[in-house]
Amino acid sequence: MVEGWSRFALRFGDYYRSKSVDDIWTPPRFKNREWMFIPWGSKPPDRHRGFREKKDLLQYLQQRGPHSCFHSTAYYDTPSERNMSEKGWKGADLIFDLDGDHLPGVSDNDFPSMIEKIQEQAWTLWSEFLLPEFGFDEKYIQTSFSGHRGFHIHYRNPGLLHLDSNARRQLVNHIRGEGINVQTVLSGPQSGWQNRIQNGMESITTKLNIIESGGAQAKETLEELHGIIEKRKNSHDFTVKSYSKNRIKELAESASDNQRISRLMEDNSLRVFGDQNTSIFWELIKGDTSVVLGNAGETDESVTVDTKRVIRWIGSLHGKCGLRVTEMPLERLNPEGANPFNPLLETTAFSSSKKFDVTINRDDVRMELGDEIVEGSIGKTFNVSEGMATFLVLKGWGVIEN
Repeated sequence: MVEGWSRFALRFGDYYRSKSVDDIWTPPRFKNREWMFIPWGSKPPDRHRGFREKKDLLQYLQQRGPHSCFHSTAYYDTPSERNMSEKGWKGADLIFDLDGDHLPGVSDNDFPSMIEKIQEQAWTLWSEFLLPEFGFDEKYIQTSFSGHRGFHIHYRNPGLLHLDSNARRQLVNHIRGEGINVQTVLSGPQSGWQNRIQNGMESITTKLNIIESGGAQAKETLEELHGIIEKRKNSHDFTVKSYSKNRIKELAESASDNQRISRLMEDNSLRVFGDQNTSIFWELIKGDTSVVLGNAGETDESVTVDTKRVIRWIGSLHGKCGLRVTEMPLERLNPEGANPFNPLLETTAFSSSKKFDVTINRDDVRMELGDEIVEGSIGKTFNVSEGMATFLVLKGWGVIEN
């Protein structure tokens, strides 16, 4: 918990006390949901809560002003039962949690760039997978900004509520490209993965050319590609026997030969870079183009797979940055749409007129909130709004001086 948290506990309480019962959203089957709250300070989470009425939930929030609020993705006969096996599981929403913290080559130190990238990923998940490949119906979709580093897609088709963890894992594995043979997909019928792999070939080739050029971005790009392989190595279908930054440099040198690239485009079964380096090339493509779903595929307790998970409540404030968990229409998830959702403009809950001096205590951070921009390193002081001050301090990026 950040130093000086009591200031924010009070302001979170003020936020909830400003709401009426009609102001707050509650999930379908409200009475069958378990609720969990994280208090400020060092107290343990308060979970296994159940509410019969919205007014009871609001009263709890106004009295406690919690750090973070969650409800179960599952429905239970007795949600307040403390023994999970005795709650009486009745089904669960299908949830996709996209978190920018897991994107290769992306740092949340540059928060606006991270949000931009993860929003693109979230829209791609819907437009290239959930809609065309799985036939998901828009009427069962609810989309929201997570309040921090990503987006949530809730799917509540009654026919899928009883899917077990294995069935949900199969969905995740397909979206992540687990077990996909890129050459087979490229030579097969049109699909979401075929589009992504074709784009990925262009993307990785461009990045390898940057490395080979030896310019200002070469070192950073090499680190990015090495990071992709590091993330891919734990996948069950990882095919590379040996890899290193030097091998990626060798691959970059080979990829500078346009004839090899042309041959690979014509026949993707060719080992035009040699056995090991060609395997590295295909793994880079899968890692560069996969949709990142939090820890999905890495742990059985991922948000999508776990049928007894909790998810942040829409309308609550995120205790790690102070932004609001915010619902938006599906079409506004599209970053290239007519009216794209912008978390940096639409999710602050605090005053823009009240000002604070905040001194940065981390190097190379960047944040935009409304018309404010903070970009700097340790020791630099900014005079910012309450919303920006809340973000900087709760993120652990700064300290309020007044």
